Amino acid sequence: MPIVTATLALIIFAAGVLAGSLGALLGIGGGIFLVPFLNIGLNLPLQAAAAISLTTVIATSSSVSAGRAGKQVINMRLGMVLEVATAAGSLLGGVTAQMLPQSALQMLFGVMSAIVAVIMLSRLGRRNVILDPTVEPGLLGGRFHEHESGGTVTYRVKRLPVALVASFLAGQVSSLLGVGGGVIKVPVLNAWCGIPMRAAAATSAFMIGVTATAGAVIYYGHGLLVPELAAAAVLGVQLGSWGGMHFGARASAKWLKVLMAGVLVVVSVLMFGRGIR
Repeated sequence: MPIVTATLALIIFAAGVLAGSLGALLGIGGGIFLVPFLNIGLNLPLQAAAAISLTTVIATSSSVSAGRAGKQVINMRLGMVLEVATAAGSLLGGVTAQMLPQSALQMLFGVMSAIVAVIMLSRLGRRNVILDPTVEPGLLGGRFHEHESGGTVTYRVKRLPVALVASFLAGQVSSLLGVGGGVIKVPVLNAWCGIPMRAAAATSAFMIGVTATAGAVIYYGHGLLVPELAAAAVLGVQLGSWGGMHFGARASAKWLKVLMAGVLVVVSVLMFGRGIR
């Protein structure tokens, strides 16, 4: 475990601000950015980095969900259905993480990031919204006001079994790697399940807090969580989430996809390269 100093805590706080901004903007919790920085930049063990990251994911989820409450962007009904599968995967992933070597986890992180980046780029020119507000969204669909089109948009959920499988895998990846699971759920919900990028990000942000809690408890029980560093990261993420959430409400869906894909490619190269050394 690292020696806690004021300088280290300040660095992690700053990293938390950046991770929180991007995590809230894209609905993926910030862990996909924070874990590589803690592991590669500060040389923390991957399990310790994952434990710290999971605490920040919980904070991001709380901030974003509170900020978007009442705006109808979060699909609560769909989120609760998928959370059952996600929580089950998270518990399994938390146990599995204690059995795998760090290099295997780093390569898994890199491969996963590259796959998700390709999925996002393949969807740049497509949107899942229905501009007619009189159309019924169905049992799990929804509608919300969109700044981009200036009106109320509707969407319907497609391929629910695919969303459930992706949510289970997202739960496993969340606990294994310390990310919120949104890095898998958001692209899958957007690319294959008919959920607009903005609604997928908001619903994912609502879900990831529950997912991360299940994994964080296991890490804490194994003594892998450093409370002082986790506190610094959480404070930074809370501040960053506020800015990311307000900017994301006005950003175009296409720009958000390009940003997410670009960051994931960089993360993929760094983590995979570290894993094969």
